Amino acid sequence: MSTIPQTSPVSAAAIAGNDLLSALRQPDLALLEAKLGECRLKAGEIIYNPGDSVEYCYFPTEGAMSSYFVEMDDGMAVETILVGREGALGGIVSHGSLPAYARANVLHEGTFLRISARDLEAAKEQSPAISRLFARYADCVMAQVFQSIACNAVHTIEQRAAKWLSAAVDRIGRNDVTMTQEQLASMMGIGRSYASRVLQRFKREGMVRTRRGGIEVLDRGSLKDRACVCNEQVEGHFRRVLGEVYPREG
Repeated sequence: MSTIPQTSPVSAAAIAGNDLLSALRQPDLALLEAKLGECRLKAGEIIYNPGDSVEYCYFPTEGAMSSYFVEMDDGMAVETILVGREGALGGIVSHGSLPAYARANVLHEGTFLRISARDLEAAKEQSPAISRLFARYADCVMAQVFQSIACNAVHTIEQRAAKWLSAAVDRIGRNDVTMTQEQLASMMGIGRSYASRVLQRFKREGMVRTRRGGIEVLDRGSLKDRACVCNEQVEGHFRRVLGEVYPREG
């Protein structure tokens, strides 16, 4: 079982640091705010293991970032989707505290907001806007999954590595990604030698610099040019879907 962290009273700055919560108007947000707690999670901490009961929903804020991993029978854990300040972990399975299918890991430490699944479900029943928000977010998560499957099937390792690093720096808000080459290879479901060759190519072209335990992006523009367009397609879907939480007046 994963460890349940202690929380402290939530701050306005932390709430503003999560885009999903920020999509709500104040009367609806207030229903969640009273039940939210704030905690700091470190890189490598496990939020859910497969089979764990999803009793809490976590909202990454600012540069905090997590990822879902599917564990294969050979021991390899393959990353499926990233979750940063744009989303939540556990928010779309709150009814009935369903078991987790994938492992959720913290990739970049930071502040997370937490609410119990029971309190979240009660807020959904009280507020149609909150219910719509998480229903729409579920659609966005599926879009990420669909895009990830298609990307892994047709795009090159180089395109995918550039896409992943671009997504990471966009979410954490800085160019320094705390990750080893082995971790990058595992997340992409490739051998370490493939990841190493791609990073060496990126280094020769001045796009990244590696250090012990991390990868620094030196040229975001060139890295995004090298990436596939999967990030942009998913981001566009997020903007369209979550921008319509409230019905248009008139």
